[in-house]
Parts: sequence; structure tokens; C-alpha cells
Amino acid sequence: MSEKVFLAGATGAVGVALVPMLVEAGFEVHGTTRRADRAAALEAMGVHPVVVDVFDAAALHDALVRIAPWGVIHQLTDLPRDLDPARMAQAAVLNAGVRTEGTRNLVAAAQAAGAKRLVAQSIAWAYAPGPKPFTEDRPLDLQAEGARRVSVDGVAALEQSVMDARGMTATVLRYGQLYGPNTSTPTPKGSSPLHVKDAARAALLALQRSPGGIFNIAEDGVEVSSEKAKRMLGWQADAQRGATP
Repeated sequence: MSEKVFLAGATGAVGVALVPMLVEAGFEVHGTTRRADRAAALEAMGVHPVVVDVFDAAALHDALVRIAPWGVIHQLTDLPRDLDPARMAQAAVLNAGVRTEGTRNLVAAAQAAGAKRLVAQSIAWAYAPGPKPFTEDRPLDLQAEGARRVSVDGVAALEQSVMDARGMTATVLRYGQLYGPNTSTPTPKGSSPLHVKDAARAALLALQRSPGGIFNIAEDGVEVSSEKAKRMLGWQADAQRGATP
């Protein structure tokens, strides 16, 4: 396999875990960072660095058209690494901007570049209250208030931009709460935990196998069901990993 893949968010927690999987699978990886000083680290991982800001629509368009990737993976977020509660209200607004405007720019650039596959990170804890476990056909919590409403609106905008993309097989991965290397915690937390390496593997499988659509990606529990991903992507959380970082 020698297809080019454009990985937006290559220096984030999922991106760092995903890069070696993509390289091992034979993809030519072009990964983004907003900071030029991180380019060397990406090169050391076998990535062609792309220094670009997702909010710079023109530069993003030019980069993707130049690279002409077969697949585009969206792993961008704008959150404090330690998820400091004192900073999360502002972070919710910034992250919603990435999900809304950033995703819109990325999808437009991917379409202009002729990409055939699109995989994007979403979250599995934005469902409206109701019977559990939540499945992908359940509605998002669009009646939420405050910071949660900001986050859910961003998620809804991201998912709509991705699923409305034409000319590409588009997939949304609703991740549980991440733990492991480069996240805010080395051990499981939240109602639907997910090890960062399992999140990355889901993105690789979606790139390779997904027929398109929305998939919950979380460890087995009472909150959300990941049966669709198991059935259609062949994904499963690593039962041997447990709480190992």
C-alpha cells in the first residue's frame, strides 16, 4: 500500500499513537502541526510535516491540493493537556471552533484535493438523556445548556460537515474518554473510557474498512454500545491492556 494520508492533528494524543500504525500499514503520512518547531519530531516518526493552521482555509486548501491524499484523518482538538477545570470553559469554546470552522475548512480542502476517504474524531458522551447503552442512532443532546451546549453544538457541526461531504467515504468515530500516553490520565476514567491506542487503531480500521457512517468507539460498559464498530470495522478494545498506559 502506498496511498497518501493527510493526518490533521499528528502531534496530538491520538495522532502520535496513530502515526506508527499508519506507517506500518504502508501509508505515506503527511501530518499537520501549527508549530514549525515540531516538524523535526514528525520527520523522526516517518511523517512528512505540514505546518498549517486549520483556521487558515486558503493555506489548508493549498496544502491538500499539493499533496493530493487518498485519505484524510481529522484528529484535531484544542484542549489543555491536563484538562484543567479552571480552563475548560474557555477550552470548550476553542474546541467548538475547531470542530465547527476547522472541520468545515478541512472537509472543503479534502474535497478540492480529490480525497476518497475521510475519518473524523467525535465524542461518545454527547447523547441526549435516555435509555442506555447509547447507540449511534440516538439523538445528540441539543437541548443542553452552558458549556455542554457549546460542546454538543460543536460536535453536531463537525458530524454534519463530515457526513455531508460528497465524493468521499466519510466516517465519524465517537470516542469515549481517552486515557493513556499523552492524555490527562494514565488509567481509565469516565463512563465510557477508551485507551488512546485503541482510539488510534479504530481510525486506521475506519480508513481501511469503513463503508461510511457513525461509530461509537469505547470499552464495553453500560454507557455506550460499540457493537456496530465491532461488527463492521472489526474493532475491539484490547482486553489485555486494562489500565496499562
